[in-house]
Amino acid sequence: MSEEKAGSPATAFDWVGGEVAVRQLVDRFYDLMDLEAAYADLRAVHPPTLDGSRDKLHWFLCGWLGGPDHYIERFGHPRLRARHMPYKIGIRERDQWMNCMRQAMLECELDPALRERLDAAFMNTADWMRNV
Repeated sequence: MSEEKAGSPATAFDWVGGEVAVRQLVDRFYDLMDLEAAYADLRAVHPPTLDGSRDKLHWFLCGWLGGPDHYIERFGHPRLRARHMPYKIGIRERDQWMNCMRQAMLECELDPALRERLDAAFMNTADWMRNV
């Protein structure tokens, strides 16, 4: 996920704005999931409180975007698909996850070029996570 243009951020993590900005993105994502009826099916596959989910996604995204490997330091290799296998993830959940993240990226005012790159990367991962 590194950015290669001269004069631009070295990593997507830097481009997003670092750890504080990643946390803001994650918090907005989960706030939207909790508030918007359009994400009800996605919300239903999460625990009653989202604090643990917020932390884990924040830690994961920091490393995935090229920043500190907080998730790996705590839990080892992410093994995303294996860790999500107990949860029903179909096309509906994938699409709600993507739409929620798209809305969060837009509301957090990420650079449009960055949003486009992240959207493609998130979609590849979200589609790979489907298990039904």
